[in-house]
Amino acid sequence: MTRRLAPSVNAGSMADIAFLLLIFFLVSTTIETDAGISRKLPPLIEDTPDIVIRERNLFRVEINKFDELLVEDIRMDIKDLKNAAMAFLDNGGGSGEDACTYCKGNGDLKSSDNPETAIISLTNNRETSYAMYIAVQNELVAAYNELRNREARRMYGISFVDMEKNLKDVRYGGDKNILKARIKKIQSMYPEKLSEAEPKNQ
Repeated sequence: MTRRLAPSVNAGSMADIAFLLLIFFLVSTTIETDAGISRKLPPLIEDTPDIVIRERNLFRVEINKFDELLVEDIRMDIKDLKNAAMAFLDNGGGSGEDACTYCKGNGDLKSSDNPETAIISLTNNRETSYAMYIAVQNELVAAYNELRNREARRMYGISFVDMEKNLKDVRYGGDKNILKARIKKIQSMYPEKLSEAEPKNQ
């Protein structure tokens, strides 16, 4: 009587198939990354002195729970926010040490003295939508960027945004130390002083 051997399955190609499937899923899967707002926090100071801010140097922006925008307690459409912020920052209403030689604003004595003392205060409600919050932030940052672009073109013949791109570009052929100094100079002319107050519950 002949002894029969149990049939065997050649599993050598199974490892190849599994490996190919693994590569397929690695290549075709998209990894979602969270997007946020880039903010540099100030260093922690133990004893903060009392800072006196003139009322005219403070630009109040508020978003209520209905996503309505209030600028200086007056309702405003979001499309007008950038121009209102630019008019405040570039007002140049100061005199003497507070005078701004490069500002092109109206010089209103009821508005900011100069861009170095001008502060934008943003307050939102806890029920404010994230989309509205981001939209307001974008408009305020755009106001700073537009003023910086104007001065960068006047002084160096290139926009501030392009200067920042060149600084990050590894193929940039110019002197990056000079570029950094120029960027800091423009930033000091229009420093981004955007203060966010504690969100309101109502």
